Amino acid sequence: MSESVCVPPLVFTPLLKRIRWGGRRLGTVLGKSIGDESDYAESWEIANQPEHDSVVASGPLQGSSLSELMLAGGESLLGRHSNLTQFPLLIKFLDANDWLSLQVHPDDLLAREYGVNERGKTECWVILQADPGARICCGLRQGVTLAQLRRGLESVSSGGESGELEGLLHMYAVQAGDCVFVPAGTVHALGPGILLAEIQQQSNQTFRLYDWGRVGTDGKPRPIHVEDSLHCTNFAIGPVNPVVPVELCDQEHGFEELVRCEYFVVRRHESLHAFSLASDDRFRVLMTLSGSGLVQTSTGDERLVMGGTVLLPACCGRIRIQPRERLQLLEISCP
Repeated sequence: MSESVCVPPLVFTPLLKRIRWGGRRLGTVLGKSIGDESDYAESWEIANQPEHDSVVASGPLQGSSLSELMLAGGESLLGRHSNLTQFPLLIKFLDANDWLSLQVHPDDLLAREYGVNERGKTECWVILQADPGARICCGLRQGVTLAQLRRGLESVSSGGESGELEGLLHMYAVQAGDCVFVPAGTVHALGPGILLAEIQQQSNQTFRLYDWGRVGTDGKPRPIHVEDSLHCTNFAIGPVNPVVPVELCDQEHGFEELVRCEYFVVRRHESLHAFSLASDDRFRVLMTLSGSGLVQTSTGDERLVMGGTVLLPACCGRIRIQPRERLQLLEISCP
């Protein structure tokens, strides 16, 4: 493959992750091929990391890794972002059947300080399902200081009740359709009963502040990184609530812009009728949240199925979405 060869729409084999807080909805709701276990936590739809590299599932490029496509694809894959050597986004579905650890991610500057890579981890969540009363933590309550958070963490680490720590956290119930933008430096945790789509920078750097007193599969507590977590926490962020979507429209339909930041743009489309997406020399990722349909491009067509993810290379040219029923999907790109 060379720069002159146009790449068709790409579907990758999901990388399924079993973690103690997972459940079964990646299979029962999203149709992933899971086993009999009840701890399927994450489906990495598009990943480009040394130990987690997505592989094309079908079509003329079946078996090719995303790393190989990045090396050989040139402008065909990334278009205006072809200077990048690593695919910039990590795309996932998550099923939280228990609380995830209370955690924080470094920003780009701190990631370089830690020598991990040049990317921090800013992310966003789009809630697909939420049990009644399902909660998240996103941010600290207004005015919480480093000293207060340190005291709260010291209290639970010495065997105290978690109430003192939880009183510092911004915790609230979410529902299907909510979108939460989580900038790097935000203290956060997902609670049980939530199925979501996650869009993030291509980074896996996480520091745990607290793990709710649990132990890992080896029977030992998982590592806690108090000092690193406090160093990475941006205390100016404060409470983080769901975003207010920006209503947009074109000649064919209305849609919503959920997030626009320096790392990604997330839009949500819902329609019974065909519509087009702009083709402007950048890749796009489509995540189907409900319904089914077909995406048609100048380099090939691909089915849209609930729980499926399609990468549209920059060379795809025209993009036409043909719903077979009411279709809801996320359109993800880089600015």
